Amino acid sequence: MDISRLCTPLWLVLTLAVGSYGFSVDPSFGGKSVYASAPSFGGKSVYAPAPSFGGKSVYAPAPSFGGKSVYAPASIFGGKSVYTPAPSFGGKSVYAPSPSYVAAPAPSYVSAPTPAPGYYPGLSSAPSKSGSLVERFRWRFIDYDFPSAEERYAAMAQQLYIPENNLPVGIEIWNNKLFVSVPRWAAGVPATLNYLPLDEAPVEEPKLIPYPDWASNRIDDCDALTTTYRIRVDECDRLWVLDSGTVGIGNTTQQVCPYAYHVFDLRTNKRIRKYQLKDDDINADTFIANIAVDVGKTCDDTFVYASDELGYGLIVYNWLENDSWRLEHGFFQPDPLAGDFNVGGINFQWSEEGIFGMSLSAPLGNGFKTLFFHALASNREFSVSTEILRNKAKKDDNYHDFVVLPSRGPGGHVTSQTFDSNGVLFYNLVDQNAVGCWDSKKPYSKENLQVVARDDVGLIFPSDVRVDRTSTLWVISDRMPIHLEASLDFRDVNFRIFFSPVRDLIAGTVCDSVPAVNEVKDISQYLYYK
Repeated sequence: MDISRLCTPLWLVLTLAVGSYGFSVDPSFGGKSVYASAPSFGGKSVYAPAPSFGGKSVYAPAPSFGGKSVYAPASIFGGKSVYTPAPSFGGKSVYAPSPSYVAAPAPSYVSAPTPAPGYYPGLSSAPSKSGSLVERFRWRFIDYDFPSAEERYAAMAQQLYIPENNLPVGIEIWNNKLFVSVPRWAAGVPATLNYLPLDEAPVEEPKLIPYPDWASNRIDDCDALTTTYRIRVDECDRLWVLDSGTVGIGNTTQQVCPYAYHVFDLRTNKRIRKYQLKDDDINADTFIANIAVDVGKTCDDTFVYASDELGYGLIVYNWLENDSWRLEHGFFQPDPLAGDFNVGGINFQWSEEGIFGMSLSAPLGNGFKTLFFHALASNREFSVSTEILRNKAKKDDNYHDFVVLPSRGPGGHVTSQTFDSNGVLFYNLVDQNAVGCWDSKKPYSKENLQVVARDDVGLIFPSDVRVDRTSTLWVISDRMPIHLEASLDFRDVNFRIFFSPVRDLIAGTVCDSVPAVNEVKDISQYLYYK
């Protein structure tokens, strides 16, 4: 890592000061130092460095620098530290379900036909001529809704908030909240799980609000959230957050807490369960960044699937039994011929990245869904019935139950995908700065895959795509490879969130064969410009 990431530029400090105080950057603020630790939150600052990791804060800059990360590489497993959960947990959740939480019946579904087999897809190079994504938010750098300007500057002085080290990667939408995740890949990320209100007057560079609060995002507390990537809302108004328990990235990763699910009731903003993955759910290389939530006929009938990108496995969690298990399959491996990427003018190799993006179809005639998935280093899609995944007895006997779909061809790398309520699959095309679609009632073939949005500036690395309950597609772009492989210009707009009613986006495309459902009619309420 460049040493400049540890030293916030003066122009950025001044920008933050102007945003908080107009043009005043007086460091005293009425005789009180802006660098004083935050005294609130029960007398303990939520920004206090962790004192317990060997007596050394995980945020302390490495003394050598020299282009290296501020996190010292782990000393085992080839530079990858793997946390072994304490045996005393016995593989059981450290949190019992809240007794006050009553599972409501899941909403009914309309059965969708089995996706037609199809076979030799590629990608249409022509973007949609009808409908387009609309920019909702934009940022040069990420800032947070600190309790006060003094506490923001106190966090900056202690390197607990370093603007340049904050990269948003995942989004999710529930009612008037748009959730944004920021992984702790380096020092200076004050909150990993955040949200933005969608019912307030839009602004260009809104400050992220920690969810559910600051204390739940403490770095020195394994009961709080350390790092999360992609979060998911289910039909029962629950927010599923898989905490990886890591700080750093790649060979700088430190596993400071165990992998654990944190489940929140969005109606109360309270956590209703925490479940720690068992020892045999993970391995020495495990890295999980994506989950898919499968709700059956009731809210208790819920399973969650987590893709182990570097350990090449799929971890299944059963909500009712509060149990988990691991599956492995050759289709979870990366394609050795598909590890070369070109994004934003940068060529790089992510050749070890296995199973990554996942999405679930609607229930089929047998009551089960189809999980579609792919490796990140791959141009090919695969699928498996949730009947197999839900059956623990099949975890070691499933080879012939998985289905391979044809290659999307060059430029077909995908990190995230999501179905809408009519069975249209939307997916990001990270090499193409684009979003594509496939109507799952048609064969998965070249003529049925189409790019519906492309922007060679605004959509550089569209990291995550989601469809909300109003049939609105949301996309976040974050220029991630530039951040990881080179450096971002924080005077430029780097992060954007777009949206579009699905109906507008697919109009006139090969995916335009489904009726409108619950769609937004007037998008002007979302715009920060008129």
